Amino acid sequence: MRKAFEIGGVVAAAVLIAFGIAAIVMGFNGRSTVTNSLKQEKIVGTPDMTPAAIKAEAKDAGLPSNLSLPSMSVAGKNIDTGAKAHAFAGYMRIHALEAAQGLTYAEMGRYQALPNAPKQFTDGAGGTNDTKYAVTDSTTKQPVDNGRRNVWVTETALTTALNASYMADRISLFGVVVGIALLLSGIGFGVLTIGGALRRRPQPTSALGHVPAPAS
Repeated sequence: MRKAFEIGGVVAAAVLIAFGIAAIVMGFNGRSTVTNSLKQEKIVGTPDMTPAAIKAEAKDAGLPSNLSLPSMSVAGKNIDTGAKAHAFAGYMRIHALEAAQGLTYAEMGRYQALPNAPKQFTDGAGGTNDTKYAVTDSTTKQPVDNGRRNVWVTETALTTALNASYMADRISLFGVVVGIALLLSGIGFGVLTIGGALRRRPQPTSALGHVPAPAS
């Protein structure tokens, strides 16, 4: 039985080491894929994509003071990592809020409001959900869509892709960490097994049950 346990320990150590190496390789490959994909898009941060500049812009646009602002500067930098992509997405959201006068997509009216539309039937930024107070297209005779909502449609699509890159980058990094942990666990388990730390060799005893004294 002891021999079977020793073999099982060696096999378990080998499996842990193999899984650890595989997880590390897959993690680095995942991060490399994220980086290469972002590089292909040739995204570069605009000059105002610094914490100080965006804070001033948000204040000038009348956005709420408790608005969460990006803390990483990507001005003039190539967006080629998950962290930079996440920061760039944050700046894009502020830009979209500035263009929409602080309103999110769900808060904006679906249609373009008439100039004389009652304020209570508008979103306060030129949009309305009431067709009676919407601008009508002279050709189709249908209410005109609120063009400002398209800003949010574009912003949401792009930031979702950027944040997906950030999430993939974090998951890949987690895989590397898990791989290192498995690798170290496998090596340690193997050392204990092969070194004999998990087994106890019985000491020989005399016929009377006493351990013989060592020879002088």
